[in-house]
Amino acid sequence: MKQNNLKGWLYLLPAFLFLGVFLVYPLIDVFIYSFEEGFNFASQTSFGVGFYNYAYVLSDPYFLQALKNTFILVLITVPVSTLLALLISVGLASIKKLRKLFQTIYFLPYVTNTLAVGIVFMLLFAKTDYTDGMVNLFLGLFGIDPIDFINGPYWAKMLVLCVYTVWIVLPFKILVLTSALASVNQSYYDAAMVDGTRKLRMFTKITLPMISPMLFYLIITGFIGAFKAYSDAVALFGTNLNAKEMNTIVGYIYDMLYGDSGGYPSFASAAAIILFVIVLTITCVNLYVSRKKVHY
Repeated sequence: MKQNNLKGWLYLLPAFLFLGVFLVYPLIDVFIYSFEEGFNFASQTSFGVGFYNYAYVLSDPYFLQALKNTFILVLITVPVSTLLALLISVGLASIKKLRKLFQTIYFLPYVTNTLAVGIVFMLLFAKTDYTDGMVNLFLGLFGIDPIDFINGPYWAKMLVLCVYTVWIVLPFKILVLTSALASVNQSYYDAAMVDGTRKLRMFTKITLPMISPMLFYLIITGFIGAFKAYSDAVALFGTNLNAKEMNTIVGYIYDMLYGDSGGYPSFASAAAIILFVIVLTITCVNLYVSRKKVHY
């Protein structure tokens, strides 16, 4: 028995080494950097140790704007994309013919480069000297004046970013939920039909509980993914996100390291730790809620 345990630990050793070198050590290193005031990466020296980096980041208007953008993105895109994916997956599950074709069509955006999708969205929403964009042409049919979704008001830019993010994450969620729906035991539905149960009640009492683990997985990964959003904003608004008030927390961290205002690893580390605490807190809350709501 002891020999088998030793073999098991030896099999796990490469994974532990990989996680230790590329996950645990960087996290500890960032945590230490976040408390070193005036850290110079070249000389590996600092002025002292304290909470100045956190105080600076939490009072920086660029970070507060990035925090606001990220939370709006999370609160809108996660529930909307999950609900849409559930509705589409239920629709696909009820289609017998051409089901695989529709699944392939819905999955195409997931395997498409995000920057390429961003260019398409810019063509749809951007207002130029030559055209108002396809979306504005459509809105014009209802008498709505052209809106500059890329360089215009804040709400318009945030709307485009949310729509773009939902479009990007929707295919993966549809794929997961379609597989989950296919795995539900048909005997439950047969028994419910014998009792004359309505379809809506079957959906709420059978389908949702049976696929709740997958729904919970998508919600957790959706929150984490939305908090790490950065390439989506770059694809639509370019690299100077602060000027357009469309930066995210990850974008702020990148700017502190490599952007025009870069060279401040201590500030970037403090922002990264703040993001880590936010994501960890929300994940723990979701895990607590899942104990009562998720059917395993």
